[in-house]
Amino acid sequence: MSDAESRRIVLVRHAKADWPQVSDHERPLAERGRKDAPVTGRKLADADIVPDLVVCSTATRTRETFKLMVPELPTRPKTVYEERVYEASPGQLIALLEETPDEVRTLALVGHNPGVQALAEILAGESEPEAASRMAARGFPTAAYAVLTFTGPWKSLEPGVGTLVDYWAPGGE
Repeated sequence: MSDAESRRIVLVRHAKADWPQVSDHERPLAERGRKDAPVTGRKLADADIVPDLVVCSTATRTRETFKLMVPELPTRPKTVYEERVYEASPGQLIALLEETPDEVRTLALVGHNPGVQALAEILAGESEPEAASRMAARGFPTAAYAVLTFTGPWKSLEPGVGTLVDYWAPGGE
Protein backbone atom coordinates (compact mmCIF):
# COMPACT_ATOMS: atom_id res chain seq x y z
CA MET A 1 0.00 0.00 0.00
CA SER A 2 1.36 3.41 -0.84
CA ASP A 3 1.29 6.21 1.71
CA ALA A 4 -1.03 8.17 -0.59
CA GLU A 5 -3.90 5.72 -0.22
CA SER A 6 -7.02 6.69 1.63
CA ARG A 7 -7.52 5.37 5.14
CA ARG A 8 -10.60 5.24 7.35
CA ILE A 9 -10.96 5.80 11.07
CA VAL A 10 -14.13 4.54 12.71
CA LEU A 11 -14.65 6.12 16.12
CA VAL A 12 -17.13 4.19 18.26
CA ARG A 13 -18.34 5.26 21.67
CA HIS A 14 -19.13 2.35 23.97
CA ALA A 15 -22.79 1.45 24.44
CA LYS A 16 -24.81 2.56 27.48
CA ALA A 17 -23.18 1.45 30.73
CA ASP A 18 -24.69 0.61 34.08
CA TRP A 19 -23.69 2.28 37.38
CA PRO A 20 -23.18 -0.58 39.87
CA GLN A 21 -20.89 -0.24 42.88
CA VAL A 22 -17.68 -0.97 40.97
CA SER A 23 -14.81 1.20 39.75
CA ASP A 24 -15.50 3.26 36.65
CA HIS A 25 -13.15 1.04 34.62
CA GLU A 26 -15.17 -2.06 35.57
CA ARG A 27 -18.67 -0.71 34.78
CA PRO A 28 -20.62 -3.23 32.64
CA LEU A 29 -23.16 -2.46 29.95
CA ALA A 30 -26.72 -1.67 30.92
CA GLU A 31 -29.60 -3.54 29.27
CA ARG A 32 -29.99 -0.76 26.69
CA GLY A 33 -26.27 -1.00 25.90
CA ARG A 34 -26.57 -4.74 25.31
CA LYS A 35 -29.36 -4.00 22.81
CA ASP A 36 -27.63 -1.07 21.07
CA ALA A 37 -24.15 -2.57 20.60
CA PRO A 38 -25.17 -5.26 18.07
CA VAL A 39 -27.15 -2.63 16.14
CA THR A 40 -23.98 -0.53 15.88
CA GLY A 41 -22.11 -3.51 14.45
CA ARG A 42 -24.93 -4.22 12.00
CA LYS A 43 -25.01 -0.57 10.84
CA LEU A 44 -21.26 -0.66 10.19
CA ALA A 45 -21.60 -3.93 8.25
CA ASP A 46 -24.56 -2.56 6.25
CA ALA A 47 -22.44 0.49 5.35
CA ASP A 48 -19.62 -1.87 4.24
CA ILE A 49 -17.35 -0.51 6.97
CA VAL A 50 -15.33 -3.45 8.21
CA PRO A 51 -12.17 -2.62 10.14
CA ASP A 52 -8.85 -4.33 9.48
CA LEU A 53 -7.88 -3.52 13.06
CA VAL A 54 -9.82 -2.57 16.18
CA VAL A 55 -8.18 -0.76 19.06
CA CYS A 56 -10.47 -1.13 22.07
CA SER A 57 -10.21 0.34 25.54
CA THR A 58 -9.65 -2.20 28.29
CA ALA A 59 -12.68 -0.92 30.24
CA THR A 60 -15.40 -3.53 30.73
CA ARG A 61 -18.08 -1.51 28.90
CA THR A 62 -15.94 -1.04 25.78
CA ARG A 63 -14.90 -4.69 25.66
CA GLU A 64 -18.55 -5.77 26.05
CA THR A 65 -19.64 -3.30 23.35
CA PHE A 66 -17.11 -4.67 20.89
CA LYS A 67 -17.90 -8.29 21.80
CA LEU A 68 -21.57 -7.66 20.94
CA MET A 69 -20.69 -5.80 17.70
CA VAL A 70 -18.41 -8.51 16.28
CA PRO A 71 -21.06 -11.13 15.37
CA GLU A 72 -22.72 -8.51 13.15
CA LEU A 73 -19.55 -7.90 11.11
CA PRO A 74 -18.80 -10.11 8.10
CA THR A 75 -15.31 -10.92 9.45
CA ARG A 76 -13.66 -10.62 12.84
CA PRO A 77 -11.00 -7.92 12.69
CA LYS A 78 -7.65 -8.17 14.42
CA THR A 79 -8.22 -6.66 17.88
CA VAL A 80 -5.90 -4.93 20.33
CA TYR A 81 -7.15 -4.11 23.83
CA GLU A 82 -5.30 -0.96 24.79
CA GLU A 83 -5.37 0.57 28.28
CA ARG A 84 -4.18 3.92 26.91
CA VAL A 85 -7.61 4.49 25.31
CA TYR A 86 -9.28 4.74 28.72
CA GLU A 87 -9.54 8.40 29.82
CA ALA A 88 -7.34 9.49 26.90
CA SER A 89 -7.33 13.03 25.57
CA PRO A 90 -7.67 13.63 21.82
CA GLY A 91 -3.93 14.28 21.61
CA GLN A 92 -3.17 11.00 23.35
CA LEU A 93 -5.57 9.18 21.00
CA ILE A 94 -3.91 10.74 17.94
CA ALA A 95 -0.49 9.63 19.23
CA LEU A 96 -1.88 6.11 19.72
CA LEU A 97 -3.41 6.01 16.23
CA GLU A 98 -0.11 7.18 14.73
CA GLU A 99 1.34 3.84 15.87
CA THR A 100 -0.97 1.94 13.50
CA PRO A 101 0.88 -0.22 10.96
CA ASP A 102 0.58 1.27 7.48
CA GLU A 103 -0.89 -1.93 6.01
CA VAL A 104 -4.06 -1.17 8.02
CA ARG A 105 -6.52 0.63 5.81
CA THR A 106 -9.57 0.83 8.12
CA LEU A 107 -9.08 1.17 11.87
CA ALA A 108 -11.84 1.26 14.47
CA LEU A 109 -11.30 2.79 17.89
CA VAL A 110 -13.80 1.73 20.57
CA GLY A 111 -13.54 4.23 23.38
CA HIS A 112 -15.10 6.82 25.64
CA ASN A 113 -16.38 10.34 25.68
CA PRO A 114 -15.35 13.09 25.82
CA GLY A 115 -12.26 11.81 23.97
CA VAL A 116 -14.01 10.08 21.05
CA GLN A 117 -16.25 13.03 20.16
CA ALA A 118 -13.44 15.54 20.59
CA LEU A 119 -11.19 13.41 18.39
CA ALA A 120 -13.83 13.29 15.63
CA GLU A 121 -14.23 17.07 15.79
CA ILE A 122 -10.48 17.75 15.87
CA LEU A 123 -9.59 15.42 13.00
CA ALA A 124 -12.40 16.62 10.72
CA GLY A 125 -10.99 19.47 8.67
CA GLU A 126 -13.85 18.84 6.24
CA SER A 127 -17.20 17.10 6.53
CA GLU A 128 -19.93 15.65 4.39
CA PRO A 129 -22.76 18.09 5.19
CA GLU A 130 -25.30 15.40 6.14
CA ALA A 131 -22.89 13.60 8.49
CA ALA A 132 -21.80 16.87 10.09
CA SER A 133 -25.42 17.95 10.56
CA ARG A 134 -26.38 14.67 12.23
CA MET A 135 -23.37 14.77 14.55
CA ALA A 136 -23.99 18.42 15.46
CA ALA A 137 -27.63 17.65 16.25
CA ARG A 138 -27.00 14.45 18.24
CA GLY A 139 -23.58 14.97 19.83
CA PHE A 140 -21.94 11.61 20.44
CA PRO A 141 -24.33 9.44 22.49
CA THR A 142 -23.50 5.92 23.58
CA ALA A 143 -23.10 3.36 20.76
CA ALA A 144 -22.68 6.14 18.16
CA TYR A 145 -19.97 6.08 15.53
CA ALA A 146 -18.25 8.54 13.22
CA VAL A 147 -16.25 7.61 10.13
CA LEU A 148 -13.43 9.82 8.91
CA THR A 149 -11.13 9.41 5.94
CA PHE A 150 -7.68 10.82 5.36
CA THR A 151 -4.84 10.29 2.92
CA GLY A 152 -1.31 9.46 3.97
CA PRO A 153 0.52 7.27 6.45
CA TRP A 154 -0.87 6.85 9.97
CA LYS A 155 2.12 8.75 11.38
CA SER A 156 0.87 11.84 9.48
CA LEU A 157 -2.42 11.90 11.41
CA GLU A 158 -3.00 15.34 12.90
CA PRO A 159 -5.83 17.81 13.57
CA GLY A 160 -7.77 18.80 10.48
CA VAL A 161 -6.44 16.12 8.07
CA GLY A 162 -9.64 14.09 7.99
CA THR A 163 -13.02 14.30 6.35
CA LEU A 164 -16.08 13.25 8.34
CA VAL A 165 -17.91 11.01 5.86
CA ASP A 166 -20.45 9.18 8.01
CA TYR A 167 -22.09 9.40 11.42
CA TRP A 168 -24.73 7.26 13.08
CA ALA A 169 -26.29 7.09 16.53
CA PRO A 170 -29.00 4.77 17.91
CA GLY A 171 -32.49 6.23 17.76
CA GLY A 172 -31.55 8.83 15.17
CA GLU A 173 -32.71 7.09 12.00
